[in-house]
Amino acid sequence: MFKNFKFNKILLFIPLTTLAFCFNSPKDDDQKMSTIMISVKNTLSYLHYSPKPINDAYSQDVYKQFFDMVDPSKRYFLESDMKDFSQYKTKLDDYLISGDLTFYKATTDRLYQRVDEIDSMTQDIFKKPIDLNENDSLIIEPKDKVNPATKEEQYKEWKRYIKYNILQEMATLNNKEETQKAKKDSVQKFKLKDTIKLVNLTPQEKKIRATNEVKDLVTDTFRRFKKRKKMNWFTVYMNAYTQVFDPHSNYFSPRDKEDFDSSFSGKIIGIGAIIQEKRGFLYLGTLVTGAPAWKSKQLSEGDKILKVKSKPNEDPVNVVGMLVEEAVQLIRGEKGTPITLTVEKKDKSIKDVTLIREEVEIEDTFARSISIQYKNGKKYGYINLPGFNADFNDPKGRNASDDIKAELIKLKAQKVDGIILDLRNNGGGSLTEVGDIMGLFMDGGAYVQVRNGDGKIQTLRDKSSSPIWTGPLVIMQNELSASASEILTGAMQDYGRAVIVGSPQSYGKGTVQTFVDLNRFLNTNDDFGSLKLTIQKFYRITGESTQIKGVNSDISLKDFFTNSEIGERFGDYALPWDKIAATNFQKMNIFNITALEKESKARIENNVNYQLLQKSAEWKDNLDKEKSITLNETKFMALMAKRKEEIKQFKPLEKYNNKLNFIINPDEVLREKSDTVFAKKTKAWTKNLSKDFYLDEAVNIVSEMK
Repeated sequence: MFKNFKFNKILLFIPLTTLAFCFNSPKDDDQKMSTIMISVKNTLSYLHYSPKPINDAYSQDVYKQFFDMVDPSKRYFLESDMKDFSQYKTKLDDYLISGDLTFYKATTDRLYQRVDEIDSMTQDIFKKPIDLNENDSLIIEPKDKVNPATKEEQYKEWKRYIKYNILQEMATLNNKEETQKAKKDSVQKFKLKDTIKLVNLTPQEKKIRATNEVKDLVTDTFRRFKKRKKMNWFTVYMNAYTQVFDPHSNYFSPRDKEDFDSSFSGKIIGIGAIIQEKRGFLYLGTLVTGAPAWKSKQLSEGDKILKVKSKPNEDPVNVVGMLVEEAVQLIRGEKGTPITLTVEKKDKSIKDVTLIREEVEIEDTFARSISIQYKNGKKYGYINLPGFNADFNDPKGRNASDDIKAELIKLKAQKVDGIILDLRNNGGGSLTEVGDIMGLFMDGGAYVQVRNGDGKIQTLRDKSSSPIWTGPLVIMQNELSASASEILTGAMQDYGRAVIVGSPQSYGKGTVQTFVDLNRFLNTNDDFGSLKLTIQKFYRITGESTQIKGVNSDISLKDFFTNSEIGERFGDYALPWDKIAATNFQKMNIFNITALEKESKARIENNVNYQLLQKSAEWKDNLDKEKSITLNETKFMALMAKRKEEIKQFKPLEKYNNKLNFIINPDEVLREKSDTVFAKKTKAWTKNLSKDFYLDEAVNIVSEMK
């Protein structure tokens, strides 16, 4: 949950005045990192909703958090390394206060040393015969792993890891072979034209191919690791400090902040192409229709990028071997400026293509709707909202509430009888968008209470009185519906305006964050990044927090991840649940929830597909509990065969089709004729919707709402 936050001058006068004159422009990276540390510490201490004392207990939490982030599988650092580092366990608080880089440098230098050594180890492992007949096993539960006592143990552990990946790759080759054989048999059975290529590899050939594939993967992993600048690990180090305050307080480097802003606003300045990396080379992926790369008619998906000339007066930069994120920084730039790509086409010809950067929208960020012709003869509208996007930097930029309004107008024109708003997997976004969206479905009113760290409570209200849709409304949620999603579902549930359908409870994130630009405290023009900081907690209009507990669905439908450890309640440093007084509001009581729940329960209890979904979830949960796996080829393949046999009982789910009749909006029908990429996306989208059991039940429910 993010808020376009303006600082209270009285609250910040003393600390910010102090901070503003503490630092001059640093001369090198070390001074810059030290300055960032002190600035982060001061910002956390003065502005966080629930500041922690910076003491030895905090230091020990940061110490643990750092190693959980850097080496969770305990494959890089030795036991002796951890013994060396233990001297710092109670010093990290002092280092944060003074900007001391001792621990950061000691761990990062050792990490790169170990990576060099492990890179050599793995090369040695691949040079020798790899015996898959040994009776060995790999611990796959990180909590059960320990750091290797010696380099010999570390060598053995990496050999186990490599064996495991080889066996997985061999199992994948087996599955592909079986799939191709089944297709070929089907083609021949029905006497169709046989274009299926089936290559039967011997077990030894599969092992060789799998080993080469894993070797390339491991080699490339270390290549990319070594390409990363050591300072990139500084962000990880800083986040060990911030996330002990709470999971949603994070340090963002300038590059990370730029990426976040792009995803949040749903737009970037660039050429409109996905950049992909494969074995040290960069390739063009999907081209965005209407964007510069697509409009040029000179670039195609699969073109290999050799050089990037970011500015007319600069030399081209060779990007072979470069990390994707570094190349992306060269490609992005100011709107209206030229960029030249040197690419190798599929026919091996070399071509220079000059483009003009434009603003490119990331369409998957925005709301989208479709209508459903139901068996009762009525139509229902479905709107998917991936996030509560907003563009704080552009008053004319797109935002979630305007997009939802546009989709509602489209659906009303098609005379739908009910609306389903899908907030599944919606992790939140702009707080202000919640009230604006609520106002599209009901007359204005309070939608959330917000409490500051000093205990002051503010009730946020939507003042609109011209709702677009006043008919039946179902809101879908799951375990990944968080933050702004929970405010909206909570408010609509409290008013009785909508029926909430989905997983038993949502994610449980009941905190508000804002970005604090660290440059505001420094006497410099350099960019020091930003701190995403938890500044408030929010509460439903009933006074209950959504923190930890989330929002309970009116009609609960367990899904594949219901029993998984997903949600705020599983975090080590999450802020606690609490409650404040309710604010005044008038409940509508439009729908008979009890009757709707009873009807849904009757359908679900007798639904074979739903019961099978629950059984598959139980099977997955049991699989997740396994702590280790065999590395003996015979036993491994037997285990894979056993799992494959068990999975057969869930095959009907792959063929499941809800038989809903989806009708594309008229404006999109026209667009499909000229935009082949959009047409493919639409086809894939409707195919996924047709396999959505929970959407089917949501339509059943909305059809029964009076």
